Amino acid sequence: MASESAALWCVVPAAGRGLRFGGDLPKQYLPLAGRPLLLHTLERLARHPRVAGLMVVLAAQDPWWTGVAALGEKPVRTAVGGAERADSVLAGLRALPASVRADDFVLVHDAARPCVRYEDIGRLVAEGIPAGGALLGAPLRDTLKRADEGGRALATEARDARWRAFTPQLFRRGELTAALERARAEGVAVTDEAMAMERAGFRPLLVEGAEDNLKVTTPADLALAEFLLARIG
Repeated sequence: MASESAALWCVVPAAGRGLRFGGDLPKQYLPLAGRPLLLHTLERLARHPRVAGLMVVLAAQDPWWTGVAALGEKPVRTAVGGAERADSVLAGLRALPASVRADDFVLVHDAARPCVRYEDIGRLVAEGIPAGGALLGAPLRDTLKRADEGGRALATEARDARWRAFTPQLFRRGELTAALERARAEGVAVTDEAMAMERAGFRPLLVEGAEDNLKVTTPADLALAEFLLARIG
């Protein structure tokens, strides 16, 4: 069985083009406080003692990758991803070192979430391993509207028991690999690892984390991330 105190590898899918952001440079390489956004994310993960190493999943022939091989004493390895996020995560899981067994837990974290808090990673691991799998998130607090095709409000939706899903997400390597393979075989485009696990019959634990663990999607998000990094250190 996997140890609840063992350090864990983290898969970081970074093969996307970030088309919603716009521009020629993929958003994970955009400058954030003078350095690539992706590097901030990797450094933040590597600082945590529960992270053993990083598997960064890149686009084929990625010309922007910095070539970093280690952060501190944490190894940084790379794999080639696919067209969709789930394909890249699956490639990263398959490329992990042989020392990571099927029943060992692994983390998966978005390349474009550079502001994840140190304490949230620790809480996710501490609560998620005994639960058999978990993800960071936050309960919905805003009023939720359903819109018609013209963008007019049709109804107010219940927000009870509804959460925003963040990363990292934490699952056993073998179980997550099988769940992603099953979704792909069935032609289902999963938007995060928890969705694949849910489809496979698992019920991941939702662990509340800081709401400023934002995913950079727009230029405004990039400016906000820079502001947050200066505050949370």
